[in-house]
Amino acid sequence: MGARRADRPDFSRGRICERAAVLGSLNAFFECLQRKLAGPLPGRSAQSLMAPIPRPGWDPNDRPAEPARQSGVLVLFYPHQGQLHLPLILRPTYDGTHSGQVAFPGGGCEEGDTDVTATALREAQEELGILPADVEVLGALTQLYIRPSNYEVYPTVGRLAARPAFRLDPREVDQLLEVPLEILLDPAHRQRDWWQLRDRWALVPFFAIQGQTIWGATAMILSELLAVVRACRSPQNLGSLYGE
Repeated sequence: MGARRADRPDFSRGRICERAAVLGSLNAFFECLQRKLAGPLPGRSAQSLMAPIPRPGWDPNDRPAEPARQSGVLVLFYPHQGQLHLPLILRPTYDGTHSGQVAFPGGGCEEGDTDVTATALREAQEELGILPADVEVLGALTQLYIRPSNYEVYPTVGRLAARPAFRLDPREVDQLLEVPLEILLDPAHRQRDWWQLRDRWALVPFFAIQGQTIWGATAMILSELLAVVRACRSPQNLGSLYGE
């Protein structure tokens, strides 16, 4: 094989160098995110930006006498098609409080769960086939009380090195939404409107994404997540960090 001409650009070497720089930026982003999650969180100030008005349950005195059930949800970053994504699920239609709503994978704590993070990982495996051993846990967001179901929700934040081989449980998941982080950060996908809820009229902020309406607790958790993400965001567009 002949020697490479000196004046021919070495695209393969340049590509390797570019990839190394991209992964360095990505790792720096996740290191920052991990630090921010360990420190004081925005909490209610960020959650309230996507909260219905009014929202019963903010005041601890405005809650049932029965103790709230603890639950864990997984907020998970993974690469797909050159962008960071998060998986959300559309719940099936059933006779229950959260029928047909978009949610994070997750559910109530069960016997055998060591903590709420273990609950989130177990539920993500049951609902979407995500292996807990593949998830690098980065930290947690602020817990959020949901009055209609009397749940206290604890969001765990994690990352995957690659897109998982999703296996949906049809009893728990009607549809998988793979949502690019850049879409969530784009204000054009946020709206609000007056809705008749079960016990009141409310002004409801929501994300309009992939033909679905993301509102309530899921939107409020996303709102706090995005506040933390913005604090770690470099000038480089996160959507192209993978450079694929």
